[in-house]
Amino acid sequence: MTRKNLRSNALLAVSLAWILSGCAPNQTDPSSTQSEDPGDAAIGEARDLAELAALAIGPQRSPEHIARNPERHPVETLQFFGLERDMTVLEILPGGLWYGEIISPYVREEGQYIAAGYDTSRPDAPAYQVRLQEAMETRFESQPETFGGARIATLSPPDAVDLGEPGSVDAVLTFRNMHGWVRDGVESQVLSAFYEVLRPGGVLGIVQHRAGPLSDPDPEAFIGYLAEERVIAMVEAAGFVLEATSEINANPRDTADHPRGVWTLPPSLRLGEQDRERYEAIGESDRMTLRFRKPESGED
Repeated sequence: MTRKNLRSNALLAVSLAWILSGCAPNQTDPSSTQSEDPGDAAIGEARDLAELAALAIGPQRSPEHIARNPERHPVETLQFFGLERDMTVLEILPGGLWYGEIISPYVREEGQYIAAGYDTSRPDAPAYQVRLQEAMETRFESQPETFGGARIATLSPPDAVDLGEPGSVDAVLTFRNMHGWVRDGVESQVLSAFYEVLRPGGVLGIVQHRAGPLSDPDPEAFIGYLAEERVIAMVEAAGFVLEATSEINANPRDTADHPRGVWTLPPSLRLGEQDRERYEAIGESDRMTLRFRKPESGED
């Protein structure tokens, strides 16, 4: 384990202790003229992490969503992506808002949460997209304490893509979506849209179901898995720079070879009761976690 991982784990442990005890560190007197203690930054970072950890198990989340935390590691993942409370964060196709209900209240006071949903005005919009979009809009309206100030953008390539003004967001985050764009042959268009909406120096965070090393399933089979090497190559081709990778969401039990693809595994369990215990024992998919950055102006 690296020194950075040890420090992150220590901060998370301290943060969880604060949550359980209901305590918080003493605030520094803003009128003090003394120089900032070297430990103040670490205390502030731990306090922010404590708030993020509290939101991950907060009352704005359903028990079903909270139950997935051990498989999806939301606090560690968002920390790896560099989430800060003053960021404008664009989440791509947030589905049931599993991550949105953590990110939105975290950035609401100083930043903004934007959800890129589907264009359901299209006559051929699939029923599942209509259902997800309507559910998201309902939650935004009915839960202002969680989603107050949040905005909705549009991502229905190849026709309807409107993520916002160029250079207007600090981070674009997408969770388990890349395979769909590859299947539809729109990955280049989508990644170009991400590049345009991000400010120079902004972050693109990707979590994606991972195929075995040096393998890449036929996208027509639509099993949900992609080779990590291919994902990195296509994102770099769009102009991004790979900054870091993480095994936060790795699962060595997952062979990426199942009768119904990734949806054989939890939480979908598409085979129903057939071999259910076996697939539940495997858990959720093996996933790559990648952090890219849009170069600063003039940077290679």
